[in-house]
Amino acid sequence: DPLGKRVNWGNEKEPRIKEIVGVVGDVKYDGLEAETQPAAYQPTVQNSSWGMFLVVKTETSEPLGLTSAIRNEVKALDSELPVSDVSTMEQRLFAAVARPRFRTTLIGVFALVALALASIGIYGVISYSVTQRTHELGIRMALGARPRDVMRLVVKQGMMMALIGVVIGLIASLGLTRLIKSLLFGVSATDPLTFVAIALLLASVTLVACYVPARRAAKVDPMVALRYE
Repeated sequence: DPLGKRVNWGNEKEPRIKEIVGVVGDVKYDGLEAETQPAAYQPTVQNSSWGMFLVVKTETSEPLGLTSAIRNEVKALDSELPVSDVSTMEQRLFAAVARPRFRTTLIGVFALVALALASIGIYGVISYSVTQRTHELGIRMALGARPRDVMRLVVKQGMMMALIGVVIGLIASLGLTRLIKSLLFGVSATDPLTFVAIALLLASVTLVACYVPARRAAKVDPMVALRYE
């Protein structure tokens, strides 16, 4: 129990002995993403060179409307005490997260573009593969393969390639997450729920990208396919 114990706030030549009178929770002074550093509070009368923050809680929908009243109250206590940088807690929170929010939004936009390009690429590869195998698919259907069998074949092969890519991507992501660790808040860089959700999202996008070429392949006329060059 630290209460009542004393610490030296100075050094051996100029000791400043302080008594611990209370313990408070951690406070982030350098941004929400910064590591919490050790800190201690001193009474203002012992160190008047520091500035002071005044927090006013109100139920009004326009808290800034109380600024004049607050200035008058402070002036009544000390006419030479300036009051500056008045803002709501929402404004301070917005300013604190503005930069990481911009970075996150930018990364999110790039991620969506990458997802769109990957979807288009998967669709193009599967479509090209189906076109190259038109003759083969025609033979399969001529020998009794049903349209749903052809669809299952095309989707299965497309999903197999996609799943291999997802596995490789997850392994690479686990090694690269340390690069974005500083951009995360309230979630770990290796959050399992995030990895599972992204894997399912990519698998779903791949399934949709494979479905269209597979459906087109299932509608191929066997006679036309057999004559396809």
